[in-house]
Amino acid sequence: MSAESDLAAAVRRLADREAIRDCVARYCRGVDRFDRALVLSAFHADALDEHGKFVGNPQEFVDWAIDQHRQAHLSHAHYMLNHLAEVDGDAAHAETYFLFVSMNRQGKTLTMGGGRYIDRFERRAGRWAIAARVTLRDWAMMDERPDMEDLSSFTSTRALLSEEMRAFMNGGFPARRDRSDASYHRPLKVDPARAEAYRRMTRKT
Repeated sequence: MSAESDLAAAVRRLADREAIRDCVARYCRGVDRFDRALVLSAFHADALDEHGKFVGNPQEFVDWAIDQHRQAHLSHAHYMLNHLAEVDGDAAHAETYFLFVSMNRQGKTLTMGGGRYIDRFERRAGRWAIAARVTLRDWAMMDERPDMEDLSSFTSTRALLSEEMRAFMNGGFPARRDRSDASYHRPLKVDPARAEAYRRMTRKT
């Protein structure tokens, strides 16, 4: 391969990585601004997002997320931190650390938490977007030490969760400090059966 070809390939890799990072940034801005179209622009329409006590498609997610934030917070911000994207042709796997800060309507005035967005991206018709996402919580401001094996421990409304919801959450992806962590899954997949189980459970409430 010539030096010119090497340079062109390097530029393509950089452009792909920047498009992926830009997609995550659009998502964060969209959620913070309650901009439905901007959030949806970060996903392919058939994507699935496993997001704590929510599992579903982008349209379902954006309605759920905006409602959650509107009810609980006066303001909030999602900050992007470490970001790694591994690009392989028209697919990529990315891990983005996030810091979430909120001014709350009730309880503590200010709370913070952190975790990671684990994403499988796909380029379709020249457009990079999320095809599967798992959101992992690694830490939060808490009054007591959490049970790291109980995924509901990090939920701000954990005292209000039903036993059914707690069990459902604990059937999801835990944050691990070894290669069993979801960030190592190739390809990353979210089970459609969990999205359907979430729909059935929430229809009952």
